[in-house]
Amino acid sequence: MRAKNKSIIVTGAGGGIGEGIARRLAAEGAVVIVNDIQPTLGEKVTADIVAAGGQARYVAADVTRGDDWARLVQAAQDFGGRLDVVVNNAGWTHRNRPMLEVSEAEFDKVYAVNMKSIYWSAIHAVPAMRANPGGSGGSFINIASTAGLRPRPGLTWYNGSKGAVIITSKSMAAELGPDNIRVNCINPVFNPDTGLSAEFAGGPVDEARRAKFLATIPLGRFSTALDVANAALYLASDEAAFISGVCIEVDGARCV
Repeated sequence: MRAKNKSIIVTGAGGGIGEGIARRLAAEGAVVIVNDIQPTLGEKVTADIVAAGGQARYVAADVTRGDDWARLVQAAQDFGGRLDVVVNNAGWTHRNRPMLEVSEAEFDKVYAVNMKSIYWSAIHAVPAMRANPGGSGGSFINIASTAGLRPRPGLTWYNGSKGAVIITSKSMAAELGPDNIRVNCINPVFNPDTGLSAEFAGGPVDEARRAKFLATIPLGRFSTALDVANAALYLASDEAAFISGVCIEVDGARCV
C-alpha cells in the first residue's frame, strides 16, 4: 500500500476532487481526516471509507480560520499519531463574468478559501511536521488549477488566486526543504462534474459549453476526480521523496 499508515488531512473532501483524493488515499492505507464545511457531505464520505475498510474521521472546519486549522492538525495527530500530509483541496470561485463586475465580497472569499487557507495550514501544520520523529518531515499538496498558468477571460480574480497558489507552493518548497517538508501542487483542468462547474462556465454546463471546453483538451476527455487523486497519491507516497516545488498538470495537454 503506497500510503500505508500515513496521517493525512484532505480539505474540501465532501465531494468532487477532494472526495476522490480522500477515498484513493484511504484505499492505499492512509489514515485520513476528511474535512468539509458541510457535515452531511463529510460524514457520508467518511462513512463510505470506513465501510470499505479504510480509516477515516470527519472533522468540520472552516479552512479560512486559524482556530479551525489548529483543530484539524490536532485531530490528525490524535487519530493518526502524527501529521504526514496536508492536501489543501478546498477551493472557491466567483461566477465567470467581467472582472469589474465581481464584488469585493466575492473577491475576498476567493482569496480566503484558495490562498489564506494555505497560510493557515502552514502556520499550524509545519510545526507538527517538524516535530515528527527522526526528522521525517511531511508533505503539502496544494490543488491549484490550469487557470493559474493559462488564464481565460471571465475568471480573472480566480485565475490570480490559483497563480498565487502555484508560486507560493514553490516558495514554501524552497523554504521548508531543510526541514524535509515537501511542497507540491496539482493543476487540474476543467471538470464539468464538480460543484463549481457552472460558476467556472458562467452558466449551466450544457452540451454547447461542454463541447467548447472539451475542444481545448487534446486527449479528448475531461479530467476526473480519480485522475487528480492518482497524482495526489504519488506526491503523498514515498515514491515522491525527492519531488518538491513542482506542479503536476492533470489537464490532458490542455493547449489554450
